[in-house]
Amino acid sequence: MIDFNGVCFAYDKKNILENVNLKINEGEFVAIVGRNGAGKTTLMKLFNGLLKPTSGSVTVEGLDTRTARTSELAKKVGFLFQNPDRQICQNTVKAEIEFGLKYVLSDKNEIQQRCRATLESFGFEGNKDPFSLSRGERQKVALASVLAVSPKIMVLDEPTTGLDYKECMQIMEIIKALNEKGTTVIMVCHDMELVTDFAKRVVVIGDGGALADDVCEKVMVNDSVLRRTSLAPPQIAELAIRLGEGFKGILTVDEMADCINAKK
Repeated sequence: MIDFNGVCFAYDKKNILENVNLKINEGEFVAIVGRNGAGKTTLMKLFNGLLKPTSGSVTVEGLDTRTARTSELAKKVGFLFQNPDRQICQNTVKAEIEFGLKYVLSDKNEIQQRCRATLESFGFEGNKDPFSLSRGERQKVALASVLAVSPKIMVLDEPTTGLDYKECMQIMEIIKALNEKGTTVIMVCHDMELVTDFAKRVVVIGDGGALADDVCEKVMVNDSVLRRTSLAPPQIAELAIRLGEGFKGILTVDEMADCINAKK
């Protein structure tokens, strides 16, 4: 579905990413993690053609992002920015949801039908000013406007930054449900607890490339990679690492409890 082949990207002749090779298959839930400045957001913007590789190629469902039109890629790849205020550009929630639909659909009736369905699904009042809403609600509006287009791939750049726990879970449960219905999800996230709870595969970015790429369970107990990238594993995983070999691979409280009971 998505294929990075020898991808390099440079800002002002300084390489941010070097020789990245990455394949993401349909229906995956992939978390991209790494320290600040590692190139995570740069990588995300290469997925939908917002940035073009300096060398190498990125293909999305057979489309080369260097030559495909942004509007064409937008039909396949939905992008949620870290800050919803950089994404919302209309004066009402209804107009915000319609905005993207007008670029991918020509049938006015279908646009209105999808808009109504999205408003009902999220419980929004269409005539509300998005900027009168809370940060969490604005993030939901931005997410709803992307989902209305029904992209096959969702790219999320720190989707829960600035949200409280309840708002965070609301957003993540929506994203989880989409993934379970077949949408491919790629998420940059700094919260390792969140990554463990939702992602199935984790790619660790550092030193210009992928330092690790594996199922979540293996990456979260890879102490050397986590230390190298200044990432803290989930608390239970960290405890399991300290407890030693008999607790290897434990990521949740339930798993820890089962392991301890089995040793009694």
